[in-house]
Amino acid sequence: MTARAVMVLGTTSGAGKSWLATALCRWYARQGLRVAPFKAQNMSNNARVVPGPGGQAGEIGSAQYFQALAAGVVPDVRMNPVLLKPERDTASQVVVMGQVRSDLAAVPWRTRSETLWPFARDALHDLMATHDVVVIEGAGSPAEINLHASDYVNMRTAREAGAACLLVTDIDRGGAFAHLYGTHQLLPAAERALLRGFVLNRFRGDAALLAPGPAQLQALTGVPTVAVLPMWRGHGLPEEDGVFDDAPTGSGGLRIAVVAYPRISNLDEFQPLRGLPGVRLVWARSPADLLGADWVVLPGSKHTSSDLAWLHTQGLAEAVRAHAAAGRPVLGICGGLQMLGESLVDPDGVDGDAVGLGLLPLTTRFAPAKLLRHTRATFEPLDAPWSALSGVAVDGYEIRHGRTQATGGVRAVMHNPDGDPIAWQAGHVFGAYTHGLFESPAVLQALFGTPARALPEVFDGLADFIDTHFEPGVLMRLLDPTT
Repeated sequence: MTARAVMVLGTTSGAGKSWLATALCRWYARQGLRVAPFKAQNMSNNARVVPGPGGQAGEIGSAQYFQALAAGVVPDVRMNPVLLKPERDTASQVVVMGQVRSDLAAVPWRTRSETLWPFARDALHDLMATHDVVVIEGAGSPAEINLHASDYVNMRTAREAGAACLLVTDIDRGGAFAHLYGTHQLLPAAERALLRGFVLNRFRGDAALLAPGPAQLQALTGVPTVAVLPMWRGHGLPEEDGVFDDAPTGSGGLRIAVVAYPRISNLDEFQPLRGLPGVRLVWARSPADLLGADWVVLPGSKHTSSDLAWLHTQGLAEAVRAHAAAGRPVLGICGGLQMLGESLVDPDGVDGDAVGLGLLPLTTRFAPAKLLRHTRATFEPLDAPWSALSGVAVDGYEIRHGRTQATGGVRAVMHNPDGDPIAWQAGHVFGAYTHGLFESPAVLQALFGTPARALPEVFDGLADFIDTHFEPGVLMRLLDPTT
């Protein structure tokens, strides 16, 4: 291994690891270094299609996809060799080097970790052999003492890479110094020695009020606080997990309600709508959240049949039907498209049988093999209210087990390069298998008359932010093995 590794650990999930790792990828790339991201195992239903071994398409977590783009390199499956995609509270689909491994889904957690570690270790070594810097993201907390012996995502990876580790905490939640000190103290001494700096994230107020906390913490641990990062909601990067936040974004204009069911997937594709002029994005979990909505969007789902059942339980199924009956636009993407159809058929036990919402005359049959591909296609003529998309070319991606066919009078309005239909319209109801519609500047221009912020601008903003708020010289010193 020739690369230096910098690792971002967190005191909790949601502390800001993904965001900071992305910023570091961009910052080091701007120093003229060859940079790659890495996360040994991610647990997320936000995924992207990337190249795998032999050119075969695979999938990785969206966070590592964006980190690779920030680093200026092509994303590939080595950057997230293990991806767990939750389907229920106690079960996840296991993806190894981009491909589903159904044989591992039922293996006990600790046993499975030992099976998966060699894949992660080999991918890490590959990346470190061909780059100057590998920016590694941890998972959750490295100090979960009940899991420490089988946790290969945090300190086993840090030890393998000889990583200079930053420990980030969300000070806005409170208890930041206790989180940092407690995490430090629960780690074995050899692992504590890898911690090179504490980072206080999402700080609001006068930084002078932090004293004497950072100095006392350093006296207790020997680890300096190297950055205080102010609260910054508008950085433009999708959140790694969960629905961005509970506060609606934007004001006035077009109100778009995205239904946030329990197994929502690929929600990062809606990030460009946040802050878009004239758009107000809200997350709907009850019928009341759809009141006053101009559009209703059913996003992707990792478990379509259970999320469809949830729609009925919440009363949202009838609310969506009522919205469509009133002549208001409804959009379904991937799993959302499947829900809009008449039926879900699952002879192989992949997802589950279900009756759809009946808003599109389609039926979906689930197949054991997952379809993964990039898709470049052009919308054929559409009727209002979606007519602005007519003739618009889109670069997107497909991740699905479902295969959908029309059962009645519905018009296919997009075909993939193989000639298969992947989008349909019936009146105000429109469904598409292509993820990434709202990441297309052409689509945003057609629908809203304005593009979103370009990703390079977002990444540069992240790098500028940490350049301003980290102590001078710290980021380069992390690459010096003698310090």
